[in-house]
Amino acid sequence: MQTFTDARPFVQDDSFEIERHKALPQLREELKKGSIDPPIIGLLEEFIKIPHCFTLQSCYGHFVHDKESDFHNVEQLSNFPDKTKEVNYRIAYMALCIRNDDAGKQLFQDIQDLTKIDLTYIQFGSANWFWERQVNSYTIQIEPERSKNTDSVRISFDEAIYIENLKNEVFTALFGIALKHQILTGHSNSPSVKNSL
Repeated sequence: MQTFTDARPFVQDDSFEIERHKALPQLREELKKGSIDPPIIGLLEEFIKIPHCFTLQSCYGHFVHDKESDFHNVEQLSNFPDKTKEVNYRIAYMALCIRNDDAGKQLFQDIQDLTKIDLTYIQFGSANWFWERQVNSYTIQIEPERSKNTDSVRISFDEAIYIENLKNEVFTALFGIALKHQILTGHSNSPSVKNSL
């Protein structure tokens, strides 16, 4: 991601609740427009139930190659039996604002810990562009370390397959983190965004 940096320290944010309150209708609108990648809709619905964060932007990650030219496709590479030489990978990520309190700091740590799955391909930090819009914003992204400051990268088919499996593992782990934080805060029975449309 462009302007990606190390995770910045938390700062005081008196506007958090106001901004979080705005985030729900914005997410509803994005769902209605169909602008969210279908494989992560459920994940975002779970994160909106967590009172100490709200999502800012996300991408499932897209593989563009000679057999699939759609820049927004979510087709799994493993569905293409014939290997292609190169793949243009548009990075998978989730950016969110986290409240500066104990629960928020635990969420920060839980997400940051996902980098331990593979430090060469998973980064957690801040992006200047998001921080300028909303302080205490953090991003987890799945991308080769060598290109962590770009939004897309040309990679081999074999590396793309590895990244595909890794991003699916990360998104599954994020889903688990969302459920954990709902339970910790007593919000596990909140209605989902989809059901409230």
